[in-house]
Amino acid sequence: MTPATPPAPAVGPLAGVRVLELAGIGPGPFAAMLLADLGADVVRVDRPGGQVLGPAPEQDLTNRNKRSVVVDLKAADGPGLVLELAARADLLIEGYRPGVAERLGVGPEQCLARNPALVYGRMTGWGQDGPLADRAGHDITYLATSGVLGLIGDADGPPAIPANLLGDYAGGSLYLVIGLLAGLHHARATGTGQVVDAAIVDGAAHLSTMLWGLLGAGLWQDRRGVNLLDGGAPWYGTFATADGRWMAVGPLEPQFYAEFARLLELGEDAPAQYDLPRWPELRERIERRFATRTQADWTALFEGHDACVAPVLTLRQAQEHPHLAARGSYTEQHGTVQPGVAPRFSATPAALRTAPARPGAHTAEVARDWAVPALDPNAS
Repeated sequence: MTPATPPAPAVGPLAGVRVLELAGIGPGPFAAMLLADLGADVVRVDRPGGQVLGPAPEQDLTNRNKRSVVVDLKAADGPGLVLELAARADLLIEGYRPGVAERLGVGPEQCLARNPALVYGRMTGWGQDGPLADRAGHDITYLATSGVLGLIGDADGPPAIPANLLGDYAGGSLYLVIGLLAGLHHARATGTGQVVDAAIVDGAAHLSTMLWGLLGAGLWQDRRGVNLLDGGAPWYGTFATADGRWMAVGPLEPQFYAEFARLLELGEDAPAQYDLPRWPELRERIERRFATRTQADWTALFEGHDACVAPVLTLRQAQEHPHLAARGSYTEQHGTVQPGVAPRFSATPAALRTAPARPGAHTAEVARDWAVPALDPNAS
């Protein structure tokens, strides 16, 4: 038998933390990737036949820095193998509808019986309870219901769709990771694990906390495109350039706005920044000015000035931006351009260690390292 390849050296602040990920799509895999990026040993339990949505596993960047085994949870020995892994894990991530993990035999009660210190993370859109808990949904429907989707877009147009970044990943993955790490802290202090119920509707609603404060104070209108931070202000938004590209503008503070107005040459007779009745006139003047030059021209003009203006870049353009290149915000690893690890740590730097895991590629390694020999039928 060919010897198993040793795993990549553990690096990052979560080195030594074991995470069991029950394969799914969307926010669960991204949360597990973030933990893996920070050094955790993430073992992804893939299902036979793979996922219905998404690219090939070797192209799915949310599989990076992980190891994979394949387990059929509907087979007689499937749940037992997962419970053996759960008994050795610190954290577990599953993204099934409520009740599915229990029916498969790997729910919180079964897993915590084997490992009382386990932090069991449940990633859903609607949460584990409530009238919609059993309903299907996706990022856009969770955002719509939470009130967040209605915040985004022009006043006289449809709500804008922020890809699946705001719901799945901001309201979902990041809150799941926060919950898992908080649960891990508690488990290490007390020896007691728990269940983390991370729902996208909850996370998305929580993201709007500041706006609810403004709404309660009478400083925010409950409709889009008319407020300070949603494009209502004529100097906080995006503006078309002569070549059909866009510039992003956001000089909130008076000193930054003064520099913006000077460089844009708005003129001394232009409406004042907070002269609300004349905002339509100011917006029209700003639009006319930006339409006179190309994006490259405006970028060069505002370069080096504190006017809070930047070109709106595509993904590939952003990759080549000097600032992001200098920081390695985007990097090419294992033949693929991708975002680097975030955030940065001074004492325990994390790294992109391995390419996206192919399903089942690490069966022998995990069977050895996690001491679950039954995982590897070829083990002697």
